[in-house]
Amino acid sequence: MKAISLLSGGKDSYMSLVLAQSVGMEMITTITVRADMDSMMFHFPNSVLGSAVSEMLEIDNVIVSEHEFEDEIKKYSGCVLVAGAVESEYQKTRLENLAVKNGLKTYFPLWRKKQISIMRDFIDSGSQGIFVSVAAEGLDEHFLGRRIDNEALMTLIDLNRKYGISVAGEGGEYETLVTYNPFNGSCIKVLETQVIDRGIQKNLVIKRYRLVHHCQQDMIHQLDPQSSR
Repeated sequence: MKAISLLSGGKDSYMSLVLAQSVGMEMITTITVRADMDSMMFHFPNSVLGSAVSEMLEIDNVIVSEHEFEDEIKKYSGCVLVAGAVESEYQKTRLENLAVKNGLKTYFPLWRKKQISIMRDFIDSGSQGIFVSVAAEGLDEHFLGRRIDNEALMTLIDLNRKYGISVAGEGGEYETLVTYNPFNGSCIKVLETQVIDRGIQKNLVIKRYRLVHHCQQDMIHQLDPQSSR
């Protein structure tokens, strides 16, 4: 079945796309939404880098604003809309309603999956990514640019026990950017960043990057994103 994927560049939308492909869906394109700040629906920090992640996956991408999103999915009536919804009823219901209205089916492979499992599946897949936004007690500026790995997961599990934060960041506690696709060896090499401090929320803006094909895993994080602030 033909499908389109809502791809922010974060781990959840990326893994949902990969899972859709694994069950035989043919991915026609990805759609990246240039989200409004503090959007209730879409990933905001570095959202346009969804196009770079799509390029890593070797899939065509289109970038639209929030108000253009429905007009864009109308073009794919009869296809499946894939998205990385995990816990948000608001996001899931709105996407389902838009899909039904415009003749699409939906596929949310991470929906209500155990959050620790989501994180472990991402890490165990060989994929790599970094934290690009934090907005929760226990997560400060030093978490920005940090790799999503088992050590980071243990920190998140500990913070969940202490403060009740979502391990998968589903409540907006953090946002991520996928930087390495193990299925073809492509990576996003971060070259320059800037931290935007919004009080409890801190965003790591990727100002310059380079897409590298046939990337060696040890090349991806040679430049610590925090070093370019």
